[in-house]
Amino acid sequence: MRILILSLFLLVSQLGMSQLKPVVTTTVKIPQALCIQCKNRLEYQVKRLDGVVEFLVNYRKGDARLKFLTDRTDIEQVKTMISNTGYDADDIEANPDAYNRLPISCKKKSDKGGHIK
Repeated sequence: MRILILSLFLLVSQLGMSQLKPVVTTTVKIPQALCIQCKNRLEYQVKRLDGVVEFLVNYRKGDARLKFLTDRTDIEQVKTMISNTGYDADDIEANPDAYNRLPISCKKKSDKGGHIK
């Protein structure tokens, strides 16, 4: 009887542990996200991705903290979404069409833009 109860306990604990979804936390550099408009625009777009649990942009540092479920998305999909919003993400360049739609204040200084601090 003890063996049966122990076996059932182990089976139930294994089933419970298999339900946990792996969550990864990482940071993405977004050097041109330096104002509240950039923050709001990026957070709105990236949070729409399936599997993104948390995405918080720190516009004072120009980076974002990201938590995502690895079984639903990966870091490359998130960086692609940031790029498609018009911003550089780590090593991925901004999508040119999306970048051109950004307000002038959110563009790079080399394109006659720049944030007012």
